[in-house]
Amino acid sequence: MDAGYISAVAALSGSVIGGLTSLAASWLSQNAQAHAQQSIRNREQRQALYKAFIEEASRLYAHSLETDEADITDMVKLYAFTNEMRVVSAAAVAETAEGVVRLIIETYFGPNRTLGDLRKSLATDWLDPLQGFSQACRKDLDLR
Repeated sequence: MDAGYISAVAALSGSVIGGLTSLAASWLSQNAQAHAQQSIRNREQRQALYKAFIEEASRLYAHSLETDEADITDMVKLYAFTNEMRVVSAAAVAETAEGVVRLIIETYFGPNRTLGDLRKSLATDWLDPLQGFSQACRKDLDLR
């Protein structure tokens, strides 16, 4: 073979290898960026879901302390949030959310509380039924 052909083939091969390497690096970089963006979106969606659950559960818990007249529609909404968490969150988050819903239901069947009861029970945990849920959410968001 002529030396000119060998040089031409070597140059062409080098160009092809360089182009493929550049293409692979670009594809890997874009893939990693897309994965990171999807991870951020998933985290933001879970944060919004957790926030909505906390707001609704807090409202219903306060209502359950004052009265025994529950609105079934509101309770179903909490179960909808809980089921959504089963799909997108860690199992611990969904389990603690379900525990909060059960506590709210049980509180509706308990005695109504007054502001005086609130003052007397500052040392108990019935004032903050969402603490375990919040901790589970924090762990979930930190891990993923």
